[in-house]
Amino acid sequence: MTGRSRDDISLAPKAAPTGAGYDRDVYTWSQEQARLIREGRWDEVDRHNVAEEIESVGRTEFSRLESALRIVLMHMLKWDHQPERRSRSWALSIAAQRVEIDDVLADNPGLKPRLTEAIVRADRRARLDTARETGLDTDMFATACPYGWDDVRARTFEV
Repeated sequence: MTGRSRDDISLAPKAAPTGAGYDRDVYTWSQEQARLIREGRWDEVDRHNVAEEIESVGRTEFSRLESALRIVLMHMLKWDHQPERRSRSWALSIAAQRVEIDDVLADNPGLKPRLTEAIVRADRRARLDTARETGLDTDMFATACPYGWDDVRARTFEV
């Protein structure tokens, strides 16, 4: 050895492994799959798992939309059920999440037809989260979302 310790050698970068399995190393697997696709080596692509990952990207974007809607709905519920506690912070949080919703929809216009579904799903958790944060009983909230897209999008909140 020429002045290098055994530890230096073990830390040296190695060539990227090939044949990494999806279940063992998703990062390496994803890099390999991208390379195979770019090279047009279609017969070697792990089609099933690549399709799963692509669908997962779509689910993640829907979750981003739902999450932003949940926060808006939580603050709307607080606003309506605790008028004495209304704050600039709640209004700004709603404004910030509206920007997030706009960004998600601008990046993913295919989600627009699913807005009603996203609001319904977000409302279920918003009611529970609001009850947890405020101490209010969940029975105080309507079982169906009282807010439509127009409310979520354009209702004004001034302190």
